[in-house]
Amino acid sequence: PTKQFQQMLDDLVDMLEMKELLHVQVRKLSLGQRMKAELIAALLHRPRVLFLDEPTIGLDVVMQQKMREFIKDYNERYGATIILTSHYMGDIKELCKRVVMIDQGHIGFDGPLQRIIEQYATHKHLTVVFSEDVDQVSLEKIGRIAKQEFPRVEIEVPRAESSQKAAQLLSEFPVADLTIEDTPIEEIVRNVFKNHQE
Repeated sequence: PTKQFQQMLDDLVDMLEMKELLHVQVRKLSLGQRMKAELIAALLHRPRVLFLDEPTIGLDVVMQQKMREFIKDYNERYGATIILTSHYMGDIKELCKRVVMIDQGHIGFDGPLQRIIEQYATHKHLTVVFSEDVDQVSLEKIGRIAKQEFPRVEIEVPRAESSQKAAQLLSEFPVADLTIEDTPIEEIVRNVFKNHQE
């Protein structure tokens, strides 16, 4: 119906910030603008299930974030089920409640992203910047040295001990700066596939 069509068009144009570009020829649009226009056309009938294949591929960082925000907003606003494939970990971290990892036709993991992290991210990374030279042997007692470019050193420690190890670094060494980070999601994914193949 015309009223429903117009309402949906207005909502999508507003969500994707396309009002000024709605009547511009497709060939004059950037890749990101064309993707937005295609999304508007595909979503006009408000599908209940949406399949997205690499929705942020080829987009710059700003446009990738805007596309993720749109997908999240669309899902919340219309309750659509969204199935997406992506090699970008940013897409997965920000958009997926459930993750299915497929390797050569076999499911390596099926479940919440948080479970992958808990199951496969057994370590955290402490990145330390020292204000003066430190004894290498003493530093190795904290954890495994993953990378060293003095004065910056990355140390891998068991996840459960990260706070204690950070406190030990601060009390026993000349620390100028310290950050605690989770294992990068890319590394976790590699571990999932590695364990699946063994």
